[in-house]
Amino acid sequence: MVASREKDENYGEGHRERLRERLLDNGGDGLLDHELLEYLLMLAIPRIDTKPIAKQLIAHYGNLSSVFTADAYSLQNQKGIGEKAAAAIKLVQALALRMASEPVREQPILSSWQALLDYLRLDMAHLTIERVRVLYLNSKNMLIRDEVAGEGSIDQAPIYTREIIRRSIDLGAAAIILVHNHPSGDSAPSRQDISMTREIIETGKRLGISVHDHVIVGKDGFSSMRSAGLI
Repeated sequence: MVASREKDENYGEGHRERLRERLLDNGGDGLLDHELLEYLLMLAIPRIDTKPIAKQLIAHYGNLSSVFTADAYSLQNQKGIGEKAAAAIKLVQALALRMASEPVREQPILSSWQALLDYLRLDMAHLTIERVRVLYLNSKNMLIRDEVAGEGSIDQAPIYTREIIRRSIDLGAAAIILVHNHPSGDSAPSRQDISMTREIIETGKRLGISVHDHVIVGKDGFSSMRSAGLI
């Protein structure tokens, strides 16, 4: 029995060393999705075989991206995931978002549009509820503030024109970009999305506040109302 346990421990240590070597030699390309998650979980809970936990998480949430965007409390309800492991997963998400947002925060938004879309997709494409956010810009199209304006159910989140315009005035914003996600995965705008956006545009016009775009994020990609000629 003792010999068997030692054999298992030696195998586990050897497996971890091989993962580490592949990661250091080849970066993320050297590991499969479940192996990346396995290695991260191993750092948070080192005395446990984290391979089955990693595979189970990906199977439960559907893919690696959905694991990292899952709610912390939802993660802790999964077998083998405690507070430390959930915190490690959310830390990686926070770091990824911070790095992706750097071009958005440091350059004019309209000249770093693809970086903005990449950042929004990373943050919102895999959410299971609808989230509305507003990017407030100054007269040079630099980001003043990126704020969540509302969260709702799986298919609806409230957007209040008065609150968005009032917040724009408070921040001294010259323009805004509206963003929300469709948890269904389909990024096509609904009739309600279009009418609400046009209402905000008309209200903003009277106060000198422009709406550059309304971007809808889905698992299938993005929809830009401006590019589609809807606004």
